[in-house]
Amino acid sequence: FFFSMLASLVRSSSCVRLFSRHIRSVPHKNLMRDSVRDPEGISAEEAVTKIKSGDSVYVHGGAATPFHLLKALCSYAKKESLSNVKMNHIHLEGDVGFYDSSYDGIFRGNSMFIGGNARRAVNEGRADFTPVFLSEIPILYRSGKIPLDVALIHVSPPDEHGFCSLGVSVCEARAAIEKAKVVIAQVNKNMPRTFGAGFIHLTELDALVEIDEPLPTSKVAELSDREIQIGKNVAELIENGSTLQMGIGNVPNASLKALENHKDLGVHTEMFSDGLLSLLEHGSVTGMEKELLPGRIVSSFVIGSQQLYDYIHDNPSIAMLDVAVVNDPANIARNPKTVAINSCIEMDLTGQVCADSIGTKMYSGVGGQVDFMRGAALSNGGKPIMAMTSTTKR
Repeated sequence: FFFSMLASLVRSSSCVRLFSRHIRSVPHKNLMRDSVRDPEGISAEEAVTKIKSGDSVYVHGGAATPFHLLKALCSYAKKESLSNVKMNHIHLEGDVGFYDSSYDGIFRGNSMFIGGNARRAVNEGRADFTPVFLSEIPILYRSGKIPLDVALIHVSPPDEHGFCSLGVSVCEARAAIEKAKVVIAQVNKNMPRTFGAGFIHLTELDALVEIDEPLPTSKVAELSDREIQIGKNVAELIENGSTLQMGIGNVPNASLKALENHKDLGVHTEMFSDGLLSLLEHGSVTGMEKELLPGRIVSSFVIGSQQLYDYIHDNPSIAMLDVAVVNDPANIARNPKTVAINSCIEMDLTGQVCADSIGTKMYSGVGGQVDFMRGAALSNGGKPIMAMTSTTKR
């Protein structure tokens, strides 16, 4: 099996191009441990004093949301009367503090994908929303269009060579780390160590804060009869050997559940959750018919249960890459029979889709849905699928 996988990699020139692009995105500065000092190991309260009024701050997102640093920053900012600190991020988990109205004037959130903790502030005009394809967020950081003074990130402990891992969320974090003037990391022994583009050397960090806290988890909701039927309908459209992208939610999970008898499926997706685990347990996913990284699951971030985090830890079959690579429609289209399974809020009779807002209120964001719908449409034998119930409970 190993040699057949290796042969597939060698034969695929597109894999070589993907790897070369991935490698070029990784900084080659300060990697000789004896040439520079190690970062400071300090308390969160001391670390956040590096942030000043008017700074532009990147906040690591999803299940990597750095709660410990954010709590210390909120306390410090009020105590020192900081003002106009811009907080740039995609979806954040949990109570991040700075979106509370008591921090108006101190922080100004700039969400590029709105989570429940930011929704009210954005719709009340107390925070900003930047509409952007997920694949293009790294460009905003790398080009300097969104300049970054400080990055707050969440990583695994370093290995014997001094490399930490971005774990559950490589996504746009790699670009932010490259461009931020100061990088502050909370180092958590509960963060999985994942392979791909998420390795960060200690010498890339300006300060580190050691913590021992569980990652945020999300429960898989029970599927309704309607969702199960939609999943079966979707599964009938998917051939053996297809490469899957799935969004988040019950409809994509129901579709995955209905694919357990399929064979040689591959996965190239911006994110995945627990819905994929049952397919893996059934042996339905081999990835050997993919063109890009055959035999490996390609993703950018994950969020789900502790079981999911345990599965991706030190698992070389998972490649966590920069979202500029994963969500590039040209890369998506290279895999044959790519199927993008997504859902939405509204769809009209002409097929126009609304997935980010309800009336005049912003609900989520552009995200990667358009990236994958385009990529699947361009794939040889690909199918972009938008699945939803015909009625709503509300």
